[in-house]
Amino acid sequence: MSDVTAIEQLVQKHKLLKEEIAKVIIGQEEVVDQVLIAIFSGGHSLLVGVPGLAKTLMVNTIAKALGLNFKRIQFTPDLMPSDIVGSEILDESRNFKFLKGPVFSNIVLADEINRTPPKTQSALLEAMQEKAVTVAGTQYQLSLPYFVLATQNPIEQEGTYPLPEAQLDRFMFSIELKYPSFAEEVNVVKATTADKSVSITPLFTAQEIIDYQHLIRRMPVADNVIEYAVTVVSKTRPNTDATADVVSKYVDWGAGPRASQNLILAAKAHAAVNGKFSPDIEDVKAVALGILRHRVLKNYKAEAEGISEEYIINSIL
Repeated sequence: MSDVTAIEQLVQKHKLLKEEIAKVIIGQEEVVDQVLIAIFSGGHSLLVGVPGLAKTLMVNTIAKALGLNFKRIQFTPDLMPSDIVGSEILDESRNFKFLKGPVFSNIVLADEINRTPPKTQSALLEAMQEKAVTVAGTQYQLSLPYFVLATQNPIEQEGTYPLPEAQLDRFMFSIELKYPSFAEEVNVVKATTADKSVSITPLFTAQEIIDYQHLIRRMPVADNVIEYAVTVVSKTRPNTDATADVVSKYVDWGAGPRASQNLILAAKAHAAVNGKFSPDIEDVKAVALGILRHRVLKNYKAEAEGISEEYIINSIL
């Protein structure tokens, strides 16, 4: 099959996938779009929102519709790294045997990831970066495709541990969930208080998703689009020749090279699911907020003046 035909097929399957997810998830279209772009780009996502916005239900529904294995880890202050990656135990014949933890799945939902201390948070780092975990000196490969979708309550809430910058940078997207509109909330209440269950039809196989990831990486990109993405990222960094005025004023720390890579990968996926054969600057702009939001560290002046990451990124764009 040619790449052109494969992209046309992806557009159709993406449309069906969204319809399947919409059977369960009412509204939140932008959030679903960004999660799917991350998945087709091979990246991880961080979902940020207050409790009760159906973050867990959304991830579970997406996993079912993609036909992938799904495991959920509830992060709590007493969670240990071995609770995530697994541990070695002595079996009946006095031999060590490795018991796999919940990280061994295609989609891992790290629920309320900021409720657990940094030592446990970092247990996910190797899995996210290397698609493998090391226990007692032995490395175990994770099955592909592999995604971590983490949820996080806003940092202002009680009993949370902010994610370290190194871990935040591993997430391709930081996606903000907002409250539903009045009409959406009415539909949510109607759907969830009636006695009917919805079944989700799996539309992909694991191999198909891997093939689509390779297809997206093969997409050609014009030099001016890459230069635009790198320019946008450069403008987020304080004290450089490219620094934007709003950044000099309000930002302590900007985005690293991984942001430029992610901008181009996500722009390719955004172009592909919209039926384009090469991304343009509009595709970069469409994904920029989710990719830069968690990589721009505001200073005290921004906090004091109530300046948001969105305002800073939109000013740069």
